[in-house]
Amino acid sequence: MQKEIHAILIESLGEHAPSYTTFKNWVAHIKRGDFSTCVAPHPGRPKTVTTPENIDHIHELMLEDRRISAKSINEQLGISREQVGSIIHEALDMRKPSAKWFPKCLNADQNRQRCQSSEQILEFFRCDPNDFLLDAIGDHGRNLVISL
Repeated sequence: MQKEIHAILIESLGEHAPSYTTFKNWVAHIKRGDFSTCVAPHPGRPKTVTTPENIDHIHELMLEDRRISAKSINEQLGISREQVGSIIHEALDMRKPSAKWFPKCLNADQNRQRCQSSEQILEFFRCDPNDFLLDAIGDHGRNLVISL
């Protein structure tokens, strides 16, 4: 019966039809009473290590000492070496071709620095929005006329 239904699926959906194995899994779910179309959460520990705080902390450690090892970071932060490596290579986009860590391209460092600078400027603006432009460009801004 299952093969007949799968054949009908192939006939109507063509190349977009699911494989017979996928179809069998669907039938098994339905027989168990599972009619959900959502993917159930997988068992196991959730990924909580790759947080912005941990990424920033690892980045700061690497900027302080470009020769720091993943093992040393692992020992200092209590994060597994695999997760440290994942953060270094994927989140920070860095590699270690010699004894020092280097950005693969400067985008990760530049973006991080740009975000930090932008946050500082935003905070500066929030403190005094009326005089923000004058404070930002100093005395040169007194002769500046802004037209909207």
